[in-house]
Formats: sequence, C-alpha cells, structure tokens
Amino acid sequence: MGSALERLSAGAADLGYRAGWAGVRHAPDGPARAAFDRAGAFAGRRNGGPEQLRRNLARVLGTTGAQVPDDLVADAMRSYARYWYEAFRLPAQDLAATAETVVVPPPDQARLDAALDRGKGVVLALPHSGNWDMAGVWLVQNRGSFATVAERLKPESLFRRFVDYRESLGFEIFPLSGGEQPPFGLLAERLRAGGIVCLLGERDIARHGVPVTFFGERTRMPAGSARLAIETGAGLLPVHHWFTDAPGSQITVSNEIDVSVGVEAATQALADTFAENIAAHPADWHMLQPLWEADWSARQRDRVHGAGEST
Repeated sequence: MGSALERLSAGAADLGYRAGWAGVRHAPDGPARAAFDRAGAFAGRRNGGPEQLRRNLARVLGTTGAQVPDDLVADAMRSYARYWYEAFRLPAQDLAATAETVVVPPPDQARLDAALDRGKGVVLALPHSGNWDMAGVWLVQNRGSFATVAERLKPESLFRRFVDYRESLGFEIFPLSGGEQPPFGLLAERLRAGGIVCLLGERDIARHGVPVTFFGERTRMPAGSARLAIETGAGLLPVHHWFTDAPGSQITVSNEIDVSVGVEAATQALADTFAENIAAHPADWHMLQPLWEADWSARQRDRVHGAGEST
C-alpha cells in the first residue's frame, strides 16, 4: 500500500511541475508574479507558517520558534514562491536579458576572475538561497557553462524534467546517483580542465558529509566541495544569491576558502560563511526541511549512523 501511495504522490508531483512549466511560462508577468506572491504570503501566515521553516529561522535569529516574527515567515514563503515562479518562467525567457537583472559587484567578480585566471578551475558552493538557477544563468551568460549535480528524483520522468530544464539554461548536469559514472570523477575532470563546478552546499542529501557547527548547533554538510578543491587544486569560493525588488537580484562572491586545512576544517569555514550570508538575508533562505541534528527523524539518524564519518 505504501509503495502505491508513494508512486501516486510522485506521479502527482510530476504532473504539477509539468503544469507549472507549461502554464506559467506564457502567463502575463505582472498578474502571474502577483498571484505567486499572494500564495506565498498566504502559506507563510496560515497557522503560523511551516513549522520546520520557523524552527530553522529561529536558529538564524538566535531565538525560539515562537519569537520568530510572523512577517519574516511570510516573507520567506513569498521568497520561496518567487523562486518557483521564476523557475517555471526561465525556459521561455531571453536568458541574456534575464542575466542583466542580476547584480554582481565588481569586487565579487574580481574574486571569481582571480580564481579562474589560475587555470585550475573553481568550485562555487552556495546555499539554498534566492534562486540558484538564476545565479547559474548569470554565470553561463558571463563566464560560460558549468557542471553541477542533480538529485535523482522519483519518478524518473520528474528527474528528467528537471535535468532538461537546467540543461536548457546552459548547465551541464550529472546525476547524483544512478549515472554511468559517479559524479565526483566527472566534476574533477571539468576542474582539471580549468572549468567551473557549482554545488549546493549546506544540506547533506547523500548523508556522507562531515560534522559542522552551524548557527551554534551541530549538523552535517556535504564534503564534496572541499574534497574537489583539495584533490584538483581548484579554488573554493562561497557564493550567495538573494532577491531585491522584482525582477532584480544580487550575487555575493566571498573570499576563497583555505583548503590546505583539510576537508573538515574547510567545510566548517564554508559553513561559517554561509551562516554570515544567510543571517544577512534570512527571508531568502529556502530551508523548509530538517537540517540540524536536533530535528532529525529516527530514520535520518539511522542513515547518518550507517554512513559513519565517511567523506
């Protein structure tokens, strides 16, 4: 019964995303954007908003869930709705013109260019903030294509839909699992050729990450960004994307992470930079899932203990 329900749920998700890409991309921008904004605000205020989002924001603010401002939760859901609105519209947009709505200050561009000029490749690590696909569009239009990984979703048709979507934006996609080769070696090849790899870096999907302290509490973060930089000599740069007045947004490229300290310490330094940037733009951090150890389910704990301390 459970398997049938899971297949039904996966099929419904695929249908919903397909409808979003088919319908939203051709809708009038103003009314459609306003509708998503209203839906996000409603979701953020209904019954106090998503409980896990409130718990996560409480860590960012250093307070309790009850003391997280209702306006912040509503703004966070409006930001999350904006992410999906823009994702559904991007395939039909003029990508060069869209990239011009993204602001990247000259000092931040200089950090990226300095790392690229060394010819050893660059790993850009970013959290789930703003619209990481929009950040990728800016990168493709201004610095060329890059490689990244995609979580293998169910059903397979939904996974293919997301891969096709991101490839249409100019990204090179490798599956996180189930591909012909593990993605680590392929990403390393791109870096050794002087290319760019982008990885979302604050949520350990595979449960093979390393322990870090994040906003004062323990969790795990993926070790892949640090490992790739160490093994290939590539630069490791934290990146942050957040929304300004629609349709604008901004990217920050922080100082390069010193990976000579090893995987664990480099990943902790990455976590510290993520925390600084998320604290500056908490409404645009789209973390609605359990992230910290204190919030893990028994099943998640079992998966982590089974994985051990592997990186």
